[in-house]
Amino acid sequence: MSAERSIEVTGDSVDDAIAKGLAELGAAPTDVIVEVLEEPSRGVFGLGARPAKVRLKVFRSPMPQPAATPSRPQPVSPPTAPVEAADVYIEHEDEDEAIPLLDEMQEIQDEAALDEDARVSKVVLGLLLEKMDIHHADIIIRRAEATRDGETNPWLLDVNGPNLSPLIGRRGETLAALQYITRLIASRELQHRANIVVDVGGYKLKRSRMLRDLALRMADQAIQSKRVVTLEPMPPYERRIIHLTLRNRADVQTKSIGEGNARKVTIVPRLS
Repeated sequence: MSAERSIEVTGDSVDDAIAKGLAELGAAPTDVIVEVLEEPSRGVFGLGARPAKVRLKVFRSPMPQPAATPSRPQPVSPPTAPVEAADVYIEHEDEDEAIPLLDEMQEIQDEAALDEDARVSKVVLGLLLEKMDIHHADIIIRRAEATRDGETNPWLLDVNGPNLSPLIGRRGETLAALQYITRLIASRELQHRANIVVDVGGYKLKRSRMLRDLALRMADQAIQSKRVVTLEPMPPYERRIIHLTLRNRADVQTKSIGEGNARKVTIVPRLS
């Protein structure tokens, strides 16, 4: 198997898609890098429903198996244990996970500073809002400066106006569907994946800051109490914020547990 081989797989859940990909490659979780291209969504009123989609890239070949000899038949290997998505989350292509903090964002007022992704996505989002009979809303475009390694941050299209809470929905589900549809249409127009994130009234930015603060407080609590702390159920991109916030701490580790809408993050102290 080539060390450069990669495949894209869909499934009912991220775990299901990863398991299918590993089976197709004949690889173990430690042989691949997994990118989550799309989280599964039931959509809103049937709009935007989609399966999970992941990309598995082989970075090392599996250890070769010893040749069987006629006199000593090889024992049958036990079945492989189910793979937890949290065990192989290494990369993620959902720009939601890279939204900078609120005070790091800059509003872009000069239309000439927008690239094609931002211009096309703004038009698409505006048309969708009109179709939803939302006529008194402004789309403010923000962006953070490029990171030190040169990685470009996504454009943030923030819908502002009165009475827009229905666009967010319970736990941000309606907003997630609106972003998915906007990105899907814009990507088809652009002929590449639109580098945009859709927000409403700064909901995602404020929620991101709150979750980062929560992660740090609960990590400290887990260390002080020497007990596992379990957070409330969260959608995928919010769980990812918790994981990323604590990934460089040597005194705790995080893991997602549960299924579907009940999936949540646990913070486990590393006791010396």
